Amino acid sequence: MSNPDKPDVTVTRWWWVRHAPVRSDGGNIYGQEDIDCDTGDTEVFEAVAKMLPRDAVWYSSNLKRTHKTADAIWAAGFPKPESMTQERDFAEQHLGQWQGMNRAAFLASRPPGTAWFADVNEPAPGGESYMDLYTRVCRTIVRITAAEAGRNIIAVGHGGVIKAAVGLALGGQPDRGLSFDIDNVSVTRLDHIASAGLSTWRLPMVNQQPWIADPRHAAMHQPSGPEVRPASKLA
Repeated sequence: MSNPDKPDVTVTRWWWVRHAPVRSDGGNIYGQEDIDCDTGDTEVFEAVAKMLPRDAVWYSSNLKRTHKTADAIWAAGFPKPESMTQERDFAEQHLGQWQGMNRAAFLASRPPGTAWFADVNEPAPGGESYMDLYTRVCRTIVRITAAEAGRNIIAVGHGGVIKAAVGLALGGQPDRGLSFDIDNVSVTRLDHIASAGLSTWRLPMVNQQPWIADPRHAAMHQPSGPEVRPASKLA
């Protein structure tokens, strides 16, 4: 029997999946370039397909690397949904003139310990700042959370976008979101909890990788930001 004095609570669960690794960037920054990704590691997609909820609605960015990643999850055994909504606001940060620059050389030109490509308020020449990305991602999360209240939402996105979602869940702290690693094809779940007078978030898991203990899948670990990792660690 329900308790009439207990307020109704609505939990909306976001299941974020970062796109598959990019191999054709030549070591360069790609940002919003519509570049391809590698979905050849079928065991990784099978593991992700097993952990995602079957009753979810699907969203992605407008860039093909998120669409191809979703296709790989469906091919790995997840029942393909009737539709997947593309949101331009879920695209990676537009890095303007920095796109196409060598990632290692760019990083060497920035202050040591930089958590992203630039200060959150510094726009890339001809592009966006991280706060521009954060603002558009958060407003779209708020809109979709209201429209899909109480449902499971699977969103295939990008490293910067998922970091923005984490920052929102941490109470609107974009800098805190940037401190998290978001690896390729990892799963991040963020639950929105709402009732009368309450709107808050819970973070059940961030950067979950069900294959992580198997060294055969080490190539899933690629940068989602300005960091450069030695090739020997990806072997």
